[in-house]
Amino acid sequence: MEIKIVNKSAYPLPEYATALSAGLDLKANITEPVMLKPLERILVPTGLFIALPEGTEAQVRPRSGLAAKYGITVLNSPGTIDADYRGEIKVILVNLSNEPFVINPGERIAQMVVARSERAQWVEVQELDSTERGEGGFGSTGRK
Repeated sequence: MEIKIVNKSAYPLPEYATALSAGLDLKANITEPVMLKPLERILVPTGLFIALPEGTEAQVRPRSGLAAKYGITVLNSPGTIDADYRGEIKVILVNLSNEPFVINPGERIAQMVVARSERAQWVEVQELDSTERGEGGFGSTGRK
């Protein structure tokens, strides 16, 4: 799938880290390091602008290493970029750790997954079919 992109950042276009990676790495397009204090959130620019094809979306997701090692995650994960959005891609990062974290210029801060999306058409009915699970949710299937 080809996607038009304008790169106003100081860095190369996003890349897949490996041949089978689902996500493209997004980098912080900042000119100097930024300190992210515990429980603080920040909107980090990427310098990237895209035109997704109709019927697709891009999801901005955390990088697992930043989340596991430092408690840094994407606050609205996954953040959705709609096909008609033409503004700069920015990432809402939050520090869920007890330690400050420094975001450096060009650092890989998130990943972006491009996927097909469907438009729902509601069919209003009086009741739904039954299933084995029924109304059970929020841990109803237990912990295995």
